[in-house]
Amino acid sequence: MADGNNLEQPAAGASADGGQERRTGRLRNRLVAVGVALAVLVPLAYLWATSLVPDEYSATGMGFADYGGGPGASSSEHDHHGGKSVVDLTGPRAGTPDVALTLTAREQRFTLATGQSVDGYTLNGTSPGPLIRAVQGDLVEVTLVNESVADGATLHWHGIDVPNAEDGVAGVTQDAVPVGGKHVYRFRAEQAGTYWYHSHQVSSEQVRNGLFGTIVISPRAAPAGPSAQGSRGTEDRDLVAAIHTYDDRRTINGRTGSSREDVAAGTRLRVRIVNTDNALVRTGLVGAPVKVLAVDGQDLNGPTPTTDAFPLAAGARVDLDVTIPPTGVRLEAGGGSLALAPPGVEAPADPLPSATVDLLSYGSPAPLALDPAKADRAFEYRIGRRPGFLDGVPGLWWTINGHKFPDVPMYMVTEGDVVTMTISNSSGQSHPMHLHGHHAVVLSRNGVKSTGTPWWVDTLEVGDKETYEIAFTADNPGLWMDHCHNLPHASEGLMTHLMYEGVSTPYVVGGSAGNEPE
Repeated sequence: MADGNNLEQPAAGASADGGQERRTGRLRNRLVAVGVALAVLVPLAYLWATSLVPDEYSATGMGFADYGGGPGASSSEHDHHGGKSVVDLTGPRAGTPDVALTLTAREQRFTLATGQSVDGYTLNGTSPGPLIRAVQGDLVEVTLVNESVADGATLHWHGIDVPNAEDGVAGVTQDAVPVGGKHVYRFRAEQAGTYWYHSHQVSSEQVRNGLFGTIVISPRAAPAGPSAQGSRGTEDRDLVAAIHTYDDRRTINGRTGSSREDVAAGTRLRVRIVNTDNALVRTGLVGAPVKVLAVDGQDLNGPTPTTDAFPLAAGARVDLDVTIPPTGVRLEAGGGSLALAPPGVEAPADPLPSATVDLLSYGSPAPLALDPAKADRAFEYRIGRRPGFLDGVPGLWWTINGHKFPDVPMYMVTEGDVVTMTISNSSGQSHPMHLHGHHAVVLSRNGVKSTGTPWWVDTLEVGDKETYEIAFTADNPGLWMDHCHNLPHASEGLMTHLMYEGVSTPYVVGGSAGNEPE
């Protein structure tokens, strides 16, 4: 039996070497872990830091210049020197207005026409605010008084191609009007049509909660009846229907559920439908054929009778011509409805048809006032989405041409340019794209050319996996927003600008005025 004292023991040197190897291994593992952490954290820190939006910045310094292959294409800098300020691009300063009113903005609890209470915003104590009517050529003067909207407020004239200083975008064309302040807007009502107005300060909140109204501009000399845009004295044949959702309650002119208006059989009625919500609404009249007279304030050529529904983009408008039958008709707006029928008659309760009007082929073609084949600039507006940071907040954010706000392309033009723009969407959601200060004509969708009426828009629904080609003339100098009118999308970075070279602005986003256009 072996003596326990004679058991073989490891050499002292071998024990020291093993301990050293273990310590070296642990140190190596720690260094690898630190290296991996740094490899992850340093890029994240960089992405976080580069995503931060300054507390105060000018729209003219945002992103990078895109000249669309036109003059200045060799430069990546914005040219805003030696020209005009938006302050100079005003409507008429002199002259007695033909239409003058004051709109007082309040933050308050108010009651809808059907009795429900809403915490939000009003203009002159109501939401929607007052309907403004003008005649083409009228000088319009609107004074906005901010009585109690804490974040400030503005008025943007959606779809009316006003001079840039009158556009009402906080931090771009003016400062937000503070509590106790006022701002005067003056412009010529040059474009007959159906439009609306709303705040462009914290707009994703203020519009949703009631700070908006409608405006109708009639032709100076209009034939009788609603086949033209309407005229003074024909309001009984002209009805405005503003669709809006308050606290998940769909309304038409501030009335929830089903409402009605008595209209005698045989009346020829122009129904002006305005979508003030953030998403497309399938709308239309049930009970009689209609003609689509105008879209976004622009008359269509050769409209024909149809019973199809109309897909109305957020922010867009459509004018329908209908002769009221003895059985009446019903305006349907996705949860809200309005019966237009003779007294005592129940309007049809049928649902909207599944088919929809396609303006790519509706109506008759007509010559355009521009030649897209000779465009001076050709832009791409590719809408996408990817994870990352926006102003330090992680999330899944919208992109324009692969870039996140504020590092987005700024579309640069000079006055008189003919411009084409290809808008494509691979973001997974639909977007109603709104260009301020201009109307564009739709040339094609998904490569299929327009064969119907010239389809002029200021707000265009671009569905997921869709591509539109549009064209317009750069004939209204200024700095113009070009953004998604699903306003929360705009506040999440889906916005940029159309910028005329040589135009500058003294206003800033943020700053002491607290300007927040989206």
